[in-house]
Amino acid sequence: MNDCPFCRPEGLELVAELGTVYAIRDGYPVTAGHLLVIPRRHTPDFFSLTEEEKRDTLSLLDRLWREALASDPTISGFNVGMNCGLAAGQTIPHAHTHLIPRRDGDTPNPRGGVRGVIPERMSY
Repeated sequence: MNDCPFCRPEGLELVAELGTVYAIRDGYPVTAGHLLVIPRRHTPDFFSLTEEEKRDTLSLLDRLWREALASDPTISGFNVGMNCGLAAGQTIPHAHTHLIPRRDGDTPNPRGGVRGVIPERMSY
């Protein structure tokens, strides 16, 4: 797609590449080190990824996770996720997986993690 920012990786600063996917820094990071793993093929979300794209995504996430832990001793956890569709908060209609490093104290109460997408459902 012409207007898709993820369809032109040559214009982006790549952090890593593996097969059918590449990684960049998130343009609006939640925390320091927030990365996106993106398939080269334009496809809307996780459910449209091929098996090869899913494997490459998981392999690259695994590599990036290890590298982040090795390079930053303040990281004590991660959120990994995808927004699939407008109702889920997806703003760019090209599949991408977030790898968000977490640090002790980066939020007052992290309990519930990704449940925080609906704030009143975060605590349970």
